[in-house]
Amino acid sequence: MADGSPLPGPEPVGPEPVGPAPAVRPFLVTAGRVAPTAPGRPVPVETQVVATAEGLAVLDGLSFEQHDIVAACRLPQSVAEIAARLRLHLNVVRILAEDLRAAGHLTVHVPVSGAAHDATVLRRVIDALRAIPDSRGVVRDTD
Repeated sequence: MADGSPLPGPEPVGPEPVGPAPAVRPFLVTAGRVAPTAPGRPVPVETQVVATAEGLAVLDGLSFEQHDIVAACRLPQSVAEIAARLRLHLNVVRILAEDLRAAGHLTVHVPVSGAAHDATVLRRVIDALRAIPDSRGVVRDTD
């Protein structure tokens, strides 16, 4: 606005993204994998994940990205929300979330197929994706 006040709009949901975007290439974080090792289709972006008690207990023994994912999942969050908050590539979060699930550090709740068409779920996914800053660290405007 002309007076310098912020534009009216929806309040941001959840905490701000954690730190600057990582400088490490995604294929290094996933050891070159581009898909989870478990058979089946990739984890949908609206999939909810939450840390297990075991995951929180071994938090300090996890790699940087795995640590951040488990720590961020003290409350249930979608894969898209995690990617936005941690500023990680969506596919990296999908792969690491599946690894953490297989190790018992995360519980993964894949929504039923009809939930993907729920407008509130889609709005949350869109908002989380828009919260990912561009290469200059600028967050995209919302509508």
